[in-house]
Order: sequence, then C-alpha cells, then structure tokens
Amino acid sequence: MARFGGRLVANGYPIIPIQPGTKKPGCHRDGQWRDYPAWTRHAARATTELEVQEWSRWPEAGIGVVGGNVAGVDIDVAEDAELALRIEQLARERLGDTAAVRIGRAPKRLLVYRTTAPFKGLKRHPLEVLCLGQQFVAYAVHPATNRPYEWPEESLADLDIGSLPAITEEQARAFLDEAIALLPQAPRPSTLAVPAVAPASSGHAQQGTPEAVRAALAHIPNADLDYDSWVRIGLALKGALGDGGASLFAAWSAQSAKDVPATTAKAWASFRPNSIGAGTIYRLAMDRGWKPDPAIELDGSTPRDTVHPAAGMLARIAHPSTPTDEPEAFPLVLPDGLVGDLARYMVSTARRAQPVLSLGASLCAVGALMGRRYRTESNLRSNLYIVGVADSGSGKNHSREVINDLFLAAGLVDHLGGNKIASGAGLLTAVHRQPAILFQIDEFGMFLSAAADRRRSPHHITAILDNMTELYTAAGSIFLGAEYANRDGHNERRDINQPCLCVYGTTTPVRFWSALEGANVVDGSLARFIILPTEDDYPEENPGSGLRVPPASLVDGLRLIASGGGRQTGNLAGRTAGPETAVDPMVVPMHDAAREAFGALGREITQELREARGTAFTAILARIGENAQKLALIRAVGIDPVAPTISGEDADWAIGLVRHYALRTMTAVERHVADNEIERNHKRILEIIRSAGGDGLGKSDLVRRTQFIDKRQRDEILVTLIEAGLVTMAMRSTLTKPALAYRAAGPRP
Repeated sequence: MARFGGRLVANGYPIIPIQPGTKKPGCHRDGQWRDYPAWTRHAARATTELEVQEWSRWPEAGIGVVGGNVAGVDIDVAEDAELALRIEQLARERLGDTAAVRIGRAPKRLLVYRTTAPFKGLKRHPLEVLCLGQQFVAYAVHPATNRPYEWPEESLADLDIGSLPAITEEQARAFLDEAIALLPQAPRPSTLAVPAVAPASSGHAQQGTPEAVRAALAHIPNADLDYDSWVRIGLALKGALGDGGASLFAAWSAQSAKDVPATTAKAWASFRPNSIGAGTIYRLAMDRGWKPDPAIELDGSTPRDTVHPAAGMLARIAHPSTPTDEPEAFPLVLPDGLVGDLARYMVSTARRAQPVLSLGASLCAVGALMGRRYRTESNLRSNLYIVGVADSGSGKNHSREVINDLFLAAGLVDHLGGNKIASGAGLLTAVHRQPAILFQIDEFGMFLSAAADRRRSPHHITAILDNMTELYTAAGSIFLGAEYANRDGHNERRDINQPCLCVYGTTTPVRFWSALEGANVVDGSLARFIILPTEDDYPEENPGSGLRVPPASLVDGLRLIASGGGRQTGNLAGRTAGPETAVDPMVVPMHDAAREAFGALGREITQELREARGTAFTAILARIGENAQKLALIRAVGIDPVAPTISGEDADWAIGLVRHYALRTMTAVERHVADNEIERNHKRILEIIRSAGGDGLGKSDLVRRTQFIDKRQRDEILVTLIEAGLVTMAMRSTLTKPALAYRAAGPRP
C-alpha cells in the first residue's frame, strides 16, 4: 500500500486494503487485521489521500481494486496454459488490447478494463468478469504461491485509468458466451446446483407470475445440461406456473440438441412439484445476471390487484437512494472548551466509557444553558434534540446523572425538566415556567413509540411530539400558545418568547427504530433529532469509576454560560427572563473561514437534495446545515462564553460530526424503519442475517434469533428475500458436516 497506493489513486483507481496472505478486504484495528464487510462503498466514490496515508501504516497491507468503473476479466484456467492464452487473445480481440494483465498463479490471469457504465459482475465458470460489488487483488503476496502478483506488461500503477480500453456490459456478456465455447466439455458448467430452499407452508414459495418467470428463464441457457438439471427446471416451472408453464418448458428444452419433444411432454405430465417453484427460477437467473424490473410482480400467490406489504422495502433496497452499508468509522474528537471538558469528565468517571453519548449529553446541557443568551448571525439558537443509542447495560445513564449533579452544584436545577413528559400540555407548562430547559429522557424509544403512534395513542401523548416540533422551529421567534374558548385563568393562552427546549434521550437500537414509521421520516419529525449510536456497546470497564465530586471548573463554567458570559451578575446570574419577556441574545460572529465552510456545505446539500428528490431522505439532508451551525455555535461559546466567535475549526468539526451521523441515520432508516409490521419483520430478519457477516447464519441459529415470528412467516420472508436477491444460500463447513447458511447479498446496483 505504501509503495503503490498513492500512484493508483492518482491514476483514478478506487482501491481498498487487502489482508496479508489473503484475497480479502480488511482493516487493521487494535493491533490485528479484521474483515472489512463495508468495502463495497468505495465503488461509489474516489479513494482519498488521507485513506491511503492511513492504510499505508497498516502492516503488510495489500491493495485491491474495486469493481464498477473498472472491470477485471478473470481467466481461471489452471490446467491448460495454451487454452488460457487463447481466451486472453479472444478478450483482446473482442474487448480491446489492454496493457494491464495480472498473473497470480500461472497460467491463470486477469485483464483489466474500464467500463462505460458500472454493471454487476458476470460469471461463466471458470471465466468471470469482476465488476460492481466485486474486487480483485492488484498488489499483494499470492496466498498459494507466496510470491507477489505480477504485471508482466505494464504495472497498473503506471497506467492511467483513462488509457484502459472501455467495455460495456453487453460486450462482456458476448465475450463470455464466445469464450465458454472454447472450453472443453469437462470444465463447462453442465449442472444447475441449487441449494434447497426451506419450503413455506403456503404457495408463496412456489408461485410466480408468467412475465417474471419468462424474463428469468431467458437468463438460464439450456446448452446440453444434464438430466437432473433439466428435470429441476421442469419441476420449478410447473411449481411456479402450473400447467400454464408447459409451452415455456417445451421452448426452453428445445434449445438443447438432445431434446425430444415427445419425451419432454411426457416428462412434463409426470412432474409433481412439492416445494420447488419460482424461487428456484429467480435464483438461478439472478446468479446469471438477471436484474428483475421493479415493476414486475414476482409473487404469483399475491392477488394481482394488490401489492406485497414489503414491496416498498424491496424496491428501495434493490435501488437504494442512499448507501445501505455502514458508514466508515468516524474519528470522534471531543472539542476544546466546556463541551469537551464536560464530556471528558463523563468519560473519566463512567464505569463503561461512552464518548459519543457523553458528547451528546454535553452539547444538550450547554445548549440549554445558552438558551436566549446567544445566537448566530442568521438567528439560529442552541436548542438541540439528541438521541444516544446503545444497548442495555452499556452505560447510557451515566451522562444524565453527571448533568444532574453539576446543575445541582451550580444552582441551575431550574433548567432541568422532569424525567418524563406526561402530556403535550405538561411540556408547554414546563417550557413556560423555564423557557431555557433541558429534558433528559431514559427509555426514549418507549416514549417515542407512544408519541409517534397516532392510531393508538391518545391525543395528549401524540401532542408531545407535535409541540416539540413547533418549539424547535420557534426558538428564534415567539411560540404562540393554544387559544381556549373558556379563558378562566386556567385556560389562558401561554406565549413563550424565544423558547430553548433541549432534549437528550437514550434508548436501545431495537426500541428506537421499531418506534418509528416511514411517516416520521417524511414529515421531518426524525430529521430534527441528531442520532448518535455508540461505536462500542460494551467497552472495557473502568476500575476507577465510583464516587465523584463535581469539579469547580465545570461548575463555574456552567454558571458563566448560563449568565450569558457574565452579562448578568449577582442574584440574576444564571436566571432567564420570563416566558413573555423580550430578550436580546448576544450575536456570535462567524469568521470568514467558517462562513466559507458553511457556504460550501450548503451547495453540497442542495445538490444532494436534488438527487434525493422524492425520497424520504430530503428531510434529513435539509437539516444538516442547520444542525451543524448549532453545534458550531455551542462549541464556540463553550470555548469563550464572554466574547465567542465561530471559527473555521468550529465549523469543520460540527460539519464532520453532523454529516457522519446524518449518513448513519439514513442508512439505519433504510434498514430498520418500516410502514407496517410485515415490512418491519422483513427488515429485522435481513438485518439479523446481515449482522452475521460473510460466514452467514445457519438455519438453527436463524430460527433461534427470530422467535418473534412463527415458522410460516419466517419461511415466507426468507423466500421473498431470496427471490429479491437480498439473501443468498450456500453450504459452509462445520466440525461435523457441511450445513446450509444464509448470507446477506451486497448492495444491488
């Protein structure tokens, strides 16, 4: 990596690190190499110099080239050197005379081309065109020969990507069709090996639609297949279409020179498919490059005038509008000033240190005390809604306890709301009493589940979320209370001038994401929250945690900010004006560097909004700039409460943080948020399989982890996910015998 990485990136190649002694992408953390399951994201963007610098420090890191804009023609012919050369020559004639040829274990070879447009990889064993969703090793030590890969003509690092011949998917397919004919009969695939799909108790596993089955079958050529494969296709067709598939089977069988029409008809009449059906046809076709049109109905068991309850999820994942892989690890940096000092104190005193949760709690605490004291040049305020997401027992409560202790020691308890919000009216009463207020809510997922459920929850509960939305928007103006018909002193309208409501909630991932529906994303409810999932649910315990004494420096710092940087003294210090009293917050100026950073961010977000038009993610994207400016304001005031200015460093830190966690939120929405229970179960099972990584998940393990649904639903969901190409099945080795495993497929182009 240190020798060739920078040159490859300069020449336009997307690269990734390869684990020493393997062909697998990897990352080096905590002194050891680990798998890198999210490497496919590098197909969508250029590799950065910072990444190469980091990877170059990893011991013995090899280099892989990510497919997409680049394609590798892999000639996996090991026994016949002359045949390998003939196929190479055919590739040069049909695809272009490339100078990029890689040799790992001769006579096997790989030729590198660029693509006119990325396409999914193609395979005709033992030949393959590696492209989107795949990678090939460029520089490393071959695990079989223990020698470096060779580039006998020109090193790829010396070739600009633009100098490679360009190919299309159609050219690649045509080459493979022609090249496979050069192979002797033995290496050609003559058997359609299909792992058995667990039968569902309904016809969902079998029935297909004529248009979908016909389109899929066109991708399964019948060039002298063996008898068992011929029978398997016949059974699958009859299971999918019933007797209506007879003509389709006859036409497909006739592709072979061995076909006897009378024998074909007799065999068809004898077929009695039990569980085999459309899923087998779809699976074989997808393995050979079929990409189902989203408009085609796959499931013939669903009435044709209805839509599969999870159809939206399947379509979105098949054609994602945002990355579905986990974003890269984010180098969390606690800022200078009071925000960082407060977070570091939480980390140092916690039994299980959670830096990201500590940062979220600190931002909300300082933001609440700043309320009605400071504003940006564009009148943005410090009101924040932040949710810390971590598993049970991971130390979520510690940050809230520290805030309570410090506010008590500083005499600022009146800025703390209750641990629970009982109603929308109760929330307004609290904010009217103290317009700059912080609510810290445990089990936020349970609270949100009730507040967001407009079908089953009473109005006084759902009104909490409505009022939070309105208060968030009104921070720089006046929140006008509700009008009542009977104004008897108890029902007077309660206006609040420039309210600053900050909410810091903690929850578990399952509770939080199951509480949301797609409507919460579209209407902007979710977009107002900065969601901070922890990177490590269970870090090592801190033996020094226990009794703590609030540091005087933190107590004094909180008091100084609550007084507006000392603009109020004596008995008035730390107290805010009444709810309807006019206030004049300090305007915090912005350096030119910060203004330029936010201007560039605005232009980037505008372009991303245009690209995401019509999706659920526009609301999240639209809040990135606003949330970033709020965080920069809070950081700047935390550094200098008396004469704060927003620097370029403040802006860069805030933009990086908000951008990263917004991307993580969009990825999590794609994976978890559902519009109905059926779609939610599809996503849960897919996520369980995905979490198992490259080794996949055995059937017994999957059953054990999906006890929340019955066997029939589980089997139907598995069949749907397999048919959609989101889950694959394969045999894996165990201590006793090979066993069936489910694996999540990579993101589909």
